[in-house]
Amino acid sequence: MSPGMTDRPTVKLEQLGVQHLEALLPMIGEYHAFDGVDMPAGARREAVRGLLGDPRLGSVWAIVAEGAWIGYAVVTYGYSIEFGGRDAFIDEIFIRESHRRRGIGTEVLAQLRDHAREAGIGSLHLEVDRHNPIARALYAKLGFKLREKFSLMSLKLNSGL
Repeated sequence: MSPGMTDRPTVKLEQLGVQHLEALLPMIGEYHAFDGVDMPAGARREAVRGLLGDPRLGSVWAIVAEGAWIGYAVVTYGYSIEFGGRDAFIDEIFIRESHRRRGIGTEVLAQLRDHAREAGIGSLHLEVDRHNPIARALYAKLGFKLREKFSLMSLKLNSGL
């Protein structure tokens, strides 16, 4: 076992709903500041409210350990012919710094994988910063494969973001 792994707390995922919006927004803001996501607060609020209010779009999970809400994860749903039907994208995953490097991310990703399977999702995707070897190694250990041939490209259609 690597250093720090022996103190891994029990981790639970709790699905969130619209009633959790106000509690969730500060943590999402914390992650966006950490990751350099430049998004107006009003646009963030409406995007999160929309997701929390429509389970067909995806799910938002509180990451709970040691009796405290220490992070969150967002999974959004899609459909892919190449991947054989319903797929999902881990849009955001955030664990507060005080709880990192304790195996919590590994456990959260395993639980997200299991929830996706139970929901009939055939493939699970995520984005990882090219300059984050720790995250890349974690995702690879869990079976995620880099698609060397492809690069994710985006076009914002909503000028308000």
